[in-house]
Parts: sequence; structure tokens; C-alpha cells
Amino acid sequence: MVAKLMKALDVVFGHPRGKVGELGGRVMAKANAKVEAHVVDLARAGANEVVLVVGPGPGVGLELAAQRSMQAIGVDPSEVMLAEARTRCADLIANGRVVLREGTAARTGQAPASVDVVLSVDNLQLWENRPAAFHELFRVLKPGGRLVVSVHRWTLEVSESDLVREAESAGFTAVSTSLQQHGGLIPPAVQLVANVPA
Repeated sequence: MVAKLMKALDVVFGHPRGKVGELGGRVMAKANAKVEAHVVDLARAGANEVVLVVGPGPGVGLELAAQRSMQAIGVDPSEVMLAEARTRCADLIANGRVVLREGTAARTGQAPASVDVVLSVDNLQLWENRPAAFHELFRVLKPGGRLVVSVHRWTLEVSESDLVREAESAGFTAVSTSLQQHGGLIPPAVQLVANVPA
């Protein structure tokens, strides 16, 4: 049931395309704003740190992360979402604080140990190969780096304990999950937090 619904919504929210993808981006920007702000707060990115945002969508969290860090890099497979994020973050891109490129959680294009923090909001359910994605995110994080992922619980076809095992198998430590309720019409989200050993 969930798989069929996700497939139907893919063109709007999963891999946004065309005019309906643009509409999906506007909906995501409003609907996920509280979650994006919460995840950025939780990550505690410092002024000298580099943040990788996986699936930034319309760029709400990317913009917030860039305002707190030295640089925020967004990778997204959707050109529609990259275009929306470019518009939202135009000033930050102009001064080098935001970089955008096509990519996925499993194929970020980042050098090993090149970022301090990885953030992902509401796209883990779209990772085609979660174990490979966790390995990639571990690879690009510096020693002592942090991973913060938030995803709507109803979109997951695996348990929180499965996610913890996959992250630990990739090398992450202090992996934990919690169920977060951000209010309004937004359904509960699973929040996964993990570290890279220093």
C-alpha cells in the first residue's frame, strides 16, 4: 500500500519533475519548514564547518545550514529541486556559502572525510540502496562528524532497529533513533542521529 502511494507521489515529491514537481517543491518548503529547522538546530554546525545536505529539495534546510556554517553543499537528483534551491539560496551561492550539484545519498561526489555534518530531511525512504548510502555518508564525514536524518515514519518499510543496524554496519557509532512530532498536519518523523568516531 505504502509502496504504491509513494510511486504515485514520486513525480511530485520523490523525484520532482515538471510543473507538478515545482508545485511539490512549494508544498515541501512549507510543510517541512519546522522539521528542517529542528534538524539544523540539532546538528549544531559551527561557523568553521562544512555541511552536506542530502536531498535539499527547495533549499529551506540548506539555507539555514549555510547561515550557521562555513559552507553548505546540497546534492539532489532532481533538477527541478536544484533550480528551486538555486533561487532560494542565490545570495549564498554568489558568496560561495552554498554549492549545489546533482547527486544522491549513495553518490554524493564528495571527497573522503570532506564534511563535518550530513543532514537529510524526508528523503531516506527514496534511497535506493540504504546500506550503500550509509557507507557513502560515513566515507565523506570527517572523524568526529555527525549525521542527522529525519524521515516520516509512515513512509518507511523497515523498522528503526533496521536503520540503526545499517548505520552501525557502515561504521557509525552512538546511533540512536527517536520519534519526533513537529505539530500541525505533519505526521510523526523518525529521527536518526549518529557519529563518526573521532
